[in-house]
Amino acid sequence: MKLARLTLSVLLLAGIGAGCGSDSDSDTAADTDSSTAAACPTEPVSVVVTVDQWGDIVEQLGGECAEVTTVIKGSSADPHDYEPTPADTAEFGDGQLVVLNGVDYDPWAEKAIATLDREPVVVDGGKVVGLEEGDNPHIWYSPADVREIAAAVTDELKKLAPDAADYFDAQLSTWGTSMKPYDDEIAKIKAAAQGKTYAASEPVFDYMADAVGLTSATPQGYQNAALNETDPSPADIAEFEQSLNDGTIDVLVYNTQTEGPTPEQLRRVAEDAGVPVVEVTETVPPGTSSFVTWQVDQLKSLATALGV
Repeated sequence: MKLARLTLSVLLLAGIGAGCGSDSDSDTAADTDSSTAAACPTEPVSVVVTVDQWGDIVEQLGGECAEVTTVIKGSSADPHDYEPTPADTAEFGDGQLVVLNGVDYDPWAEKAIATLDREPVVVDGGKVVGLEEGDNPHIWYSPADVREIAAAVTDELKKLAPDAADYFDAQLSTWGTSMKPYDDEIAKIKAAAQGKTYAASEPVFDYMADAVGLTSATPQGYQNAALNETDPSPADIAEFEQSLNDGTIDVLVYNTQTEGPTPEQLRRVAEDAGVPVVEVTETVPPGTSSFVTWQVDQLKSLATALGV
């Protein structure tokens, strides 16, 4: 099951940043941060980010003291099997710092960096949080991992531009404050989600589901197939459908960027069984103003589905 390259059917996400108090707050915070940030006391650090799940975060951490380039934005390509262009490799060569997702999500970047005469400093998110190849790579959905990786990026920025160390510390603090709507929504769901179950068309959202206290009811065979990007067996699909029909699953988390008939079939079964469907995306949807607005909108959809 691969990320769709051509279109995004983002229904619940279409109103990101509109009509939600916390979304508005986060946008206002971001605007305030950019307008009141102190001038950079030194030359900006050149930073290359592989995927835009991390791009906005790194831009906020770097502020005026970083020039950030993101290689893959939105649905422009499938991060799993992207082939870097010569221009991409040149970007890595010019960068002082490269931020990878890791966990075999963007291995093309590691291969490109290995060909360079001068390798940049690399922050590998998966290594930062202690994951290995084969683990779930969607770590931007883990609140704890996001903070740990943000701190690691800040540490490397401070090493590369020591004259701006205080500036980067201030940026990290300001970014942490901007995450309050995200933290508040997680806390609200966690307080009411105990004992609730979910299943997922893909394990994109699993770290967040765990963070808010949901219990996974995704059949193990189906989940293993999704992680390995192989087709689930007919028995796995039948087990999934039975769980949707018998009330074992309270919410179906559906990645709208997944292509293929099996996820669509499971969604239809869920809808027929009266199981709420929460739409999420693997990459940042077009027109989304920030990481926070993207995540908060999905969390609000989850809260509604759970009756929180």
